[in-house]
Amino acid sequence: MDYNWYHDILLVGEGDFSFSLSLATAFGTAENMVATSLDSRVSLTMKYAKAAQNLNELENLGCTIVNEVDAHKMAQHPLLQYRKFDCIIYNFPHAGFHGRESDAYQIQLHKNLVRGFLKNAKLMLRNGGEIHITHKTKHPYTLWDIKLLGNEEGLFCVEEVDFNQALYPGYSNKRGSGSSCDQSFIVGQCSTFKFIADFYL
Repeated sequence: MDYNWYHDILLVGEGDFSFSLSLATAFGTAENMVATSLDSRVSLTMKYAKAAQNLNELENLGCTIVNEVDAHKMAQHPLLQYRKFDCIIYNFPHAGFHGRESDAYQIQLHKNLVRGFLKNAKLMLRNGGEIHITHKTKHPYTLWDIKLLGNEEGLFCVEEVDFNQALYPGYSNKRGSGSSCDQSFIVGQCSTFKFIADFYL
């Protein structure tokens, strides 16, 4: 696990919050964690069978939960705009299903999502902090050009490491939309891309 309890951590685009809970359980506390979702709390409990339980456990461990956070606008969110973080994490960003994953239009939607996230996340980094994006690395996902998107936003990829889901007990990735929103997808070959802002180099 790349994370520690003393890091101020922001988690973006959480599904059923099982990744946040996995970290918090390992730490024994979530007092330095802020976990966010695009969905409202009501929507989360309707979409995901374990969301309510996960959210309650996180709050009992001291986690700050912020719902209805748009990754493209999070740096201006009233509960986040004055916060700085050691690590900002976005696992498997996805712009929703608007075609096949190999369609050029669908890929562009994904790239726009990641670009907007990076543009905001770099404003929320503490000196020496990192932005982590975990993403599939087989075709067509390579066409997202994650490293290039980071470079275009003034970020430098200091490391790319294989993502090992087994390191995060209890984490269940979710499809996130449609009738199968509460189902997991096969992670397969994927990496965590770690970025720092080039003005900290």
